[in-house]
Amino acid sequence: MSQTVSRATTILRLACDGPRSLAEIGDRLGVHRTTALRLLHTLAEAGLVRRLPDGTWGAGGGLAALAARAGGQFGLRDLAHPHLVALQESTGHTVHLAALRESTIVYVDKVSPPGPVRMYARIGRPVPLHTAGVSKAILAHLPAAHTDEVLEGWEFTPYTPATLITRDALDQELRVVRERGWAADEGEFEEFVHCVAVPVRNAFGDVTAAVSLTALRAQAGRAALHALLPPVRRCAGAISEHLGYQEDPS
Repeated sequence: MSQTVSRATTILRLACDGPRSLAEIGDRLGVHRTTALRLLHTLAEAGLVRRLPDGTWGAGGGLAALAARAGGQFGLRDLAHPHLVALQESTGHTVHLAALRESTIVYVDKVSPPGPVRMYARIGRPVPLHTAGVSKAILAHLPAAHTDEVLEGWEFTPYTPATLITRDALDQELRVVRERGWAADEGEFEEFVHCVAVPVRNAFGDVTAAVSLTALRAQAGRAALHALLPPVRRCAGAISEHLGYQEDPS
């Protein structure tokens, strides 16, 4: 990437996070204010940034229009699938992708290793909210009111001795997930299956999906599965980036 393009990209990301002063933009770019101002004027001519009445610079209407026009090209499953395939091939275990759809969480993709063994999840099927790692990874990061909406009327069916069978127990688990940044299913739906899951964020930083790595206990014990969290995190991070999410550099 050329230096000019790199600087312009940085300006757009800064402007999308909120209005910035010329001095702040120059400092973040590591350039003189006159250089930053030239870039801002060029971007403003294209409608990608705009100068506000108080002298700061924010996102322009043209940027929102471009995002809206391009939005149809970014279906979650299409963007995520190559990363899910790579994760499955590198670990040898089943990979799931689930997404929040208003007040439900559903499986939207699945990549399994070759062989006769098949996991429960089916694309398009709702996720067992109180047992699945992907559902916990999503629920833990939703606003409280949205979590209540998703869980309204949910039956906490006891599938195994490890199943969380009350809302209080699930809420306690979600607090743990929120603090550590990943979720797990410790044989809560099927005793012989467990998984780890990591949230996926959209361009606004909201958690709207999750990726999980699922294995038979006979193939990978708890420690072995937890050791595979780094590639799961990288997979979720790559999908988040494709959705427009950018970590705060500060």
